[in-house]
Amino acid sequence: KAMCSGKLQTGLLVAGYFVYLLVGAAVFQALERTAEKQEKIAAAQMKEAFLQKFTHLTVAEMEQFMKNLTEAIQNGVYPVGNESQIEDSNWDFSNSFFFAGTVVSTIGYGTLRPKTAGGQIFCVFFALFGIPLNIVFLHRVGKMLSLLCKKLGKFLYEKGMRKKKIKFLTLLFFLATGILVFLCLPSVFFQITEGWSYSEGIYFAFITLSTIGFGDYVVGK
Repeated sequence: KAMCSGKLQTGLLVAGYFVYLLVGAAVFQALERTAEKQEKIAAAQMKEAFLQKFTHLTVAEMEQFMKNLTEAIQNGVYPVGNESQIEDSNWDFSNSFFFAGTVVSTIGYGTLRPKTAGGQIFCVFFALFGIPLNIVFLHRVGKMLSLLCKKLGKFLYEKGMRKKKIKFLTLLFFLATGILVFLCLPSVFFQITEGWSYSEGIYFAFITLSTIGFGDYVVGK
């Protein structure tokens, strides 16, 4: 009965955690997408104006263009290509969900961030409640791994192994499993999907897991 209750609590926590991320993603998308589209239109108009009169630009006008271009790039708007790119949003649902995850996990790559006042205020409250929820979620995952460790230890003890040897083997097992599951295998996946080298995949996985989150490598697919 206690085990059934524990499983129910875990199920509700996992469901609540993902619902929180999904709701957050929907709100971020609603708050940021329109403002981003306006930024993209302004950047496209700036590019068009530059192409029409770039042979007659003064030094001051060129400096202003460079300043505007730098600001656009810092805001995640790249005025390269044709008009159709205006419709492609950095705040589609998958990106918004990914952003919500980086907020609650405190990774904070910095490549995608809210720019509207509403988005920034919502982000503060989303993080205030989301970070503790993420800690509770990770704590529950930790308890499940600890339980698995105890079961493995009990199995080895029943086989007649000494306690010191059991401690060493269980630690070695979880260390090897952790490296394989959280570093080696994801790096192969990133190599295939993102076109990175294997070492870049390892580097990204470590920077993400440690929540350092430099933002120099971020998954794009």
